[in-house]
Amino acid sequence: MGHRVITPREQAWQTRPHADGEPARHVTELSEVAGMRHVRANVWRYEPGAAGRRHRHSTQDETFVVLEGTLSIYLGEPPERRDVPAGSLVHVTAGTPLQSVNHGDEDLVVYAHGWPPEDHHAELLDSAV
Repeated sequence: MGHRVITPREQAWQTRPHADGEPARHVTELSEVAGMRHVRANVWRYEPGAAGRRHRHSTQDETFVVLEGTLSIYLGEPPERRDVPAGSLVHVTAGTPLQSVNHGDEDLVVYAHGWPPEDHHAELLDSAV
């Protein structure tokens, strides 16, 4: 098949591990369900106050499209905070440390696209927040 349409009902959300009382992050992994072989794609939903892990990919570029809310992303070393509103895009080249945070008071929804897909986990770094 030359195409695939994925509706919200077909997206299985997984809650990522977080400490008790800490706001959660949720992800729907789209790569496999969409038949993407050469990229990695996810939609992330961050509850108000939720923070991702600060990390760095050795070979994978990442592109983020903010669908709802405002993404606070900490980039580089030392970390520089950029607040990115809905409708905006952030492209991060491989080797750049980053951390995504929702400092807002409503859910943050972000489409994340990675290329080339890494077959190993990113290097985890100390938090910027």
